[in-house]
Amino acid sequence: MKKTLIFGGIALALVAILIWFGKKNSKSIIEYKTEKPFKTNIVRKTVATGKVIPLEEVEIKPQISGIIDKIYVEEGANVKKGDLIAKVKVVPNEQSLNAARGRVNSVQIQLNNAEISYNRNKALYEKGVISRSEFEAIELTYNQAKQDLLNAQSDYQIIRRGFSGSGGSANTNIRATTTGMILEIPVKEGYQVIQSNNFNAGTTIASIADMSKMIFEGKVDEAEVGKLKEGTEIQVALGAIDKKKFPAKLNFIAPKGTEENGAVQFKIKADVTLDKGYFVRAGYSANADIVLEKKDSVLSIKESLLQFDKKTEKPYVEVKTGEDTYERRDVEIGISDGINAEIISGITADDEIKVWNKTSKKDKKEGEES
Repeated sequence: MKKTLIFGGIALALVAILIWFGKKNSKSIIEYKTEKPFKTNIVRKTVATGKVIPLEEVEIKPQISGIIDKIYVEEGANVKKGDLIAKVKVVPNEQSLNAARGRVNSVQIQLNNAEISYNRNKALYEKGVISRSEFEAIELTYNQAKQDLLNAQSDYQIIRRGFSGSGGSANTNIRATTTGMILEIPVKEGYQVIQSNNFNAGTTIASIADMSKMIFEGKVDEAEVGKLKEGTEIQVALGAIDKKKFPAKLNFIAPKGTEENGAVQFKIKADVTLDKGYFVRAGYSANADIVLEKKDSVLSIKESLLQFDKKTEKPYVEVKTGEDTYERRDVEIGISDGINAEIISGITADDEIKVWNKTSKKDKKEGEES
């Protein structure tokens, strides 16, 4: 009786162990989903960051040094070529003013002396005492002295007032040299300004630009600049205008790059086609979507299905060959947009590709062996 109970207990224990092993083995089985290749359009893009600026921006500078006496326009105003922008009041240099005044007095003395000599010799010439040639030389000296006085007086007035004569305040009146919008007036009434010359760029009184002609100016990485071509159509999105993209055409790629944060960047420019329904301000930050490559209706798979050999770094996928059985297939890929990748060779449209939805010790071991 005791033997029967012992054998019965052993049998029950064996059954329990078998059941436990069966459950454990059933849990370790992993069912993988599969996906088939498909045809789609793949567009590879890059994004260039930058800003939109006027095509031409003109800085208005004074022709004479002085102090801003009056500003007649405000930022944002539209002006035409020749419109008065500001007026400069000349503050003469005391040393230059004294030198000019002394020259006037000196030339006046010379003129008085030449006039006396002229009148005396004129009387002698009329009496026939001196020849005509002698009198003409004296007359020339007198006329030159009169002209020298006019020149000295003109120089004195220019130093004192900034212009000479009754018609002219041309140097003190600052006028627009082009038609457009006033973008900036960096000076105020009372500011001292310096004229533009060979040694100084001069003080900018205002900047003017035609806001109907805007360009995108940005930078792209050296890894992508080689794929860009002038004339390429791009789309420009402005940070200040949501859900609107402006078409543009690439017209400049810098021949020389600049290093920024360890990466070489190349400047690009593109003509932007504006929409009359939107006012685009100078300096808006912008992003440009640039198409590097595009292929229509090519055999593709999701990029997440690709695996890469640890030794050769070549891509491959696992293709279903039977019930829960897969084999490795090396593939050649073309362009990718980060979601889908073009398949050039290695699989067909009918193949079922393993989706790596779970990870097991067996999968890890197979990946290490491959």
